[in-house]
Amino acid sequence: MNRLAGKIVLISGGARGQGAAEARLFVAEGAKVVIGDVLESEGKRLAEELGNAVVFVRQDVTREEDWTKAVNAAAGLGGLHGLVNNAGIYQPATLMETDAALFERHMRVNQLGCFLGMKAVVPLMEQSGSGSIVNISSVAGLRGSPGAIAYSATKWALRGMTKAAAVDLAPRKIRVNSVHPGPIDTEMLKVRTPEQNQQRLKAVPMNRQGTAEEVANLVLFLLSEESGYITGAEVAIDGGATL
Repeated sequence: MNRLAGKIVLISGGARGQGAAEARLFVAEGAKVVIGDVLESEGKRLAEELGNAVVFVRQDVTREEDWTKAVNAAAGLGGLHGLVNNAGIYQPATLMETDAALFERHMRVNQLGCFLGMKAVVPLMEQSGSGSIVNISSVAGLRGSPGAIAYSATKWALRGMTKAAAVDLAPRKIRVNSVHPGPIDTEMLKVRTPEQNQQRLKAVPMNRQGTAEEVANLVLFLLSEESGYITGAEVAIDGGATL
């Protein structure tokens, strides 16, 4: 069953990691995909791998003009039905180690980028008949997270923005949900040592990292009609870390 047959989905931060896994899965499920990312060479390689169903756009999510460019690329494919706000940065530091520049960098990419994306896609989603937005937050947006105050602040913000947007956009037939991954085996975790990552797994009842493909399957569900009555939800995919 092609659960996204005839759908067009935009993925920010789609060149590698969770975004790339989502792009591969969505194409396999019948979608056309616009991949946006600042990682130009990786994004182009992925688009070439996936063929005519995929367009790559160089996109800095903090720039409104880049969101316009990405939405226009979707319009060129025939419309827009899904947005995955996947782009984000993770540069962990404690409160006393974090300066204003580091805090603002997280806010611009993780929070402002999501806000600009949600706002940018609404007109084309309305024209396409309906839409589903998935904001990738984190377990750091559900609980206190040690040594990552700027990252945590933005991921909590995504949780609240998702709920507010879900209320605003329901009359426009656009659903908005947030996904909260725990430790996922991607490049993002390489900012910590293997020993640090292993130590953090002690707080995960399932005692393993998740995979990008597991997150992609959850996002697919939230984009598809199978979740048609779900909006404003926050869904943890964390091996039980928030229990």
